[in-house]
Order: sequence, then structure tokens, then C-alpha cells
Amino acid sequence: MNHDDDNPATFASPPCMAHELAEGYDGGFTPVDAEQRRDVARWRKSERERLIAARLACSADERRQWSATIAERVAELAGDFSGRIVSFYWPFRGEPDLRPLMDRVRTQGGEAALPVVIAKGQPLVFRSWKPGEALEKGVWNIPVPNAGREVVPDIVLAPVVGFDDDLFRLGYGGGFFDRTFAAMARKPLAIGVGYACARIATIFPQPHDVPMDAIVTPEGVRMPKAG
Repeated sequence: MNHDDDNPATFASPPCMAHELAEGYDGGFTPVDAEQRRDVARWRKSERERLIAARLACSADERRQWSATIAERVAELAGDFSGRIVSFYWPFRGEPDLRPLMDRVRTQGGEAALPVVIAKGQPLVFRSWKPGEALEKGVWNIPVPNAGREVVPDIVLAPVVGFDDDLFRLGYGGGFFDRTFAAMARKPLAIGVGYACARIATIFPQPHDVPMDAIVTPEGVRMPKAG
């Protein structure tokens, strides 16, 4: 399995069913206004493509350095990982690679997990995993644990395609993280991670969008505005 995120062809299909979404897809959410939803969906599709192209235009060395800085900031924000379950993600198309942080989580007595897409329109599930354990190709060829037990994470690291100052996250369009957080009895600490170039004025949040508890970039940690 090729772990080089500079070769996205290794993963044949994009995550979160972005390739299957049509303008009429509602993902199980109820829009306020159908015309507005279509306008926002078209804008998000265009902006998503622009932002992904921008991060892929950065060198692999830059992204590795930024990923290491983001990992340090996440560790500072989270504090002691002892007894906590942290959901990571498999990096895709130039996303920050935080997998090395798994070693620190385990060293401190925590546990790492990876999200798994079960079906369209359904929340994610999280399965425990550590480097060296077997992976298999999940839906859309994204590597997932093939034997990990299902867990409820205390911290979820969610990669962002874009983000705004209100901590709303622009993802790939499947709505999986939003749907998952809404369905959880106890919401975990949701940390969006990305590069500074992912910052935009607004994602035009819709009723189903769930803001992150923090956004971490190489430049710093963004928290909810006071008041």
C-alpha cells in the first residue's frame, strides 16, 4: 500500500462520496430553501476544487513541515492523551499527515482509531487501529482497519478543505462528519486541521453544518469567538 500522498491515484475514488453527489442530493438534511441550497452547493463545489488545487500546488516538503507543526499544536491543545481515544484519518490529496502523532497518543496511554464509511447517508463508525495492524480497502478504496473494534472517540481530527473564522468546515461534500457529530450522544472534541491557505471568508453554513471546537493550522489554533 502506497502511503505517499503525492500520488493520489493510489486511492481510486475520493472520500465522502464527493464524486457521487448531485446538486439535488440532500444527504438526509432538510434545507431552508431549495434554491439557496443549490446555489451554495454549486459555490462549494467550485471553491472545493480551487482549495484542493492550491494545497496540491505546495511542495511535499512544505506539507510535511506543516503537518509536523499541526501535530505539535494538536498535542498542545489536547493535553494528556492518557485514557483517551483519538480518531485520526487517512491523508488524501495533500491533506496534513498526522499519523506520526499516533505514536505519542499510544506512548501516553491513549488509543488511536480511524473513521469508516458504512453507507451513504449514515454516520461514520470508528475502529481502533495502530501502525502494523492490517488494513483493507474500504468504500472508495480508503484504507480502513479490517479487525479493529468499534470505539467512541474522545477527540476527532477532521481534515478541512476550507474553513472560516466561525470554525465551520468545508469538507468533500458528503456530510459525514456533520451527520456523525449530530448522532453522537456525547460529542467529542472536534478539531479541524488544515493549512493556512484553506481559510476563506465563509463557507455559507447551512442548518446541518456543525462547527468545529477548534481549527488548527501551522500558524496557530483558532477557537470560538468570545461572546
